[in-house]
Amino acid sequence: MQKDNLKIAKTAPDALKVLWKEKVLLKPKNVEEVEKELEKRGYNFTDKNLMMALKNAKFLTRKGSNKNYVYIQKHPFMEDSKTR
Repeated sequence: MQKDNLKIAKTAPDALKVLWKEKVLLKPKNVEEVEKELEKRGYNFTDKNLMMALKNAKFLTRKGSNKNYVYIQKHPFMEDSKTR
């Protein structure tokens, strides 16, 4: 197992990056679907924390109308030279 797989996301924004890296966000997902994907990996953030993370994620775009939003990645995941 690689070292990257052993890192644990301690914040909702970091957990969203895990989903992005695993290509989970290639297709549009609503909040409930994102929450289920995080729960599969053992993450359970408050609704407020998750909503703020989704809203502020620079690598995601939000489509739809109020209370019917879906989130999808803007571009493929690439390791930042600072995180290598």
